[in-house]
Amino acid sequence: MFREMRRKQQALDAPECEAVLDRGATGVLAVLGDDGYPYAVPLNYVRVGGKLYFHCAKSGHKLDAIRREPKVSFCVIDCDEVVPAEYTTAYRSAIAFGRVRELEDGESKRRAVEALARKYVPDDTPQQRADAIEGSWNALCMLEMTIEHLTGKVGTELLKRR
Repeated sequence: MFREMRRKQQALDAPECEAVLDRGATGVLAVLGDDGYPYAVPLNYVRVGGKLYFHCAKSGHKLDAIRREPKVSFCVIDCDEVVPAEYTTAYRSAIAFGRVRELEDGESKRRAVEALARKYVPDDTPQQRADAIEGSWNALCMLEMTIEHLTGKVGTELLKRR
């Protein structure tokens, strides 16, 4: 169902792919957009087990696309260092493939947004988090991506450094 990586020696194993996702602050969600054009949008996210969570507005291009076709990919670049002397780039990235759904029930939505808040504002108290979440609750849409396939790759320049 998913393609095999051509340069297998550069493949990251599952724990390394998960570490890339966990270290990242921003990734790019790719969906099937209007008129069959790809639509890729940078997003903050959090990984909890085999799922990724994103927040968004209750309307817009991304949400329309997901409602039409829930299959997506999400890419995180962990390292992107141009090495001019070698005409190459030292890179490490992971791509998750899966399906996205809107979280409908309040309890799931709250758990997801709290996980997101803990990742990005770790020094806030639980009360500060709750107040911030409550202030935007009515406008908040939370998305859950179930990871069906996870792959990652490291550039040969970084392989040499290991």
